[in-house]
Amino acid sequence: MTDFLETHQLDIIFGIIVIAVIFILRFLTNKLHRWLANEQQEKFPGEISKPLKLLKRILNTLWIVLGLIALTYLVVDESKQSTLADNFKIALYIGVVLSLTIIAATTSSMWFKHDIKKKKETEQDSTSFQFLRYIVLFGIYFTGIILCLLAFPSLKGLTQTALGGAGVLALIAGFASQEALSNVIGGIFIISFKPFRVGDLIKVTDTMIGRVSDITLRHTVIRNFENKMIVIPNAIINKEKLINFDMGELKTCERIEIGISYDSNIDLAKKIMQEECEKHPLILDNRTEQDIQDGKPIVRTALIALNDSSMTIRAWTWGRNFSDSFQLKIDVLESIKKRFDKEGIEIPFPHRTVVMKQDSQ
Repeated sequence: MTDFLETHQLDIIFGIIVIAVIFILRFLTNKLHRWLANEQQEKFPGEISKPLKLLKRILNTLWIVLGLIALTYLVVDESKQSTLADNFKIALYIGVVLSLTIIAATTSSMWFKHDIKKKKETEQDSTSFQFLRYIVLFGIYFTGIILCLLAFPSLKGLTQTALGGAGVLALIAGFASQEALSNVIGGIFIISFKPFRVGDLIKVTDTMIGRVSDITLRHTVIRNFENKMIVIPNAIINKEKLINFDMGELKTCERIEIGISYDSNIDLAKKIMQEECEKHPLILDNRTEQDIQDGKPIVRTALIALNDSSMTIRAWTWGRNFSDSFQLKIDVLESIKKRFDKEGIEIPFPHRTVVMKQDSQ
């Protein structure tokens, strides 16, 4: 009887110690999370780290699971205690692997972001680093998942086979049959040949213009002028014919076309368009020294088309970059319209003459 009471008291003490350890570990985990979050905010203000929150949840869940297994150890038969001990080891192993995986991924991500931020501040190309960041993170998480699967005896053989030569070939064959691989290869081609970089202004279609904000393993993200994010798979954007406004020379030629009526004075209309374009502050003088000596104007104008109800006059203007040329165009269109109204130059609209034919009696 005395031995039973002593054993019962030891079990109670053990249970109290286990519960206390659980609370202490959860408290330390929460303190560690707050400290890491504060450190991250100091280095990367305004950034919310989801991996840190996930790490906190994993550790808190791990402490509870290990504590429950330890408490269950007190009430099961000795024949099942070895099974509980194995489960305890598996849970601890998985928790440690997941925690180390998240820590490694978060550390790598923060290092890459810090280096990318420095390159952007010094106006260096950070495209390769951003793409490499996704490859490294994918490798870390993939390795962590494989190591977790190795903890289960039933999945250990399958995991080893997958890591073997035949398994790798099977995985590659299955992966290649999907569109994902073509997107990954497309991303590698973009990084290698650099048709565009992060921060470049590109035009994919007539309605899809914006700056490249990110290039991932799967897709390219473009932010258009409406502040909308356009996600294009790498395999698709590699096949498209695109215009990169930031590759090579930045200066851009903008063609401004306006139709005038047949009754209007062509010379006066050309003069107005030339004057309004040349006096705009964003106009770029793209003339050569020979052109200046020959007395050629900064803005060339010409009649380019005779339409059904109008004559089209075009002005060739130059801007320092795409943004300047676009702003120049919208400003000049308004000023030209006002000058046309003042000088009596008519911008026609289509006319249609309807002939009513009577039926013959």
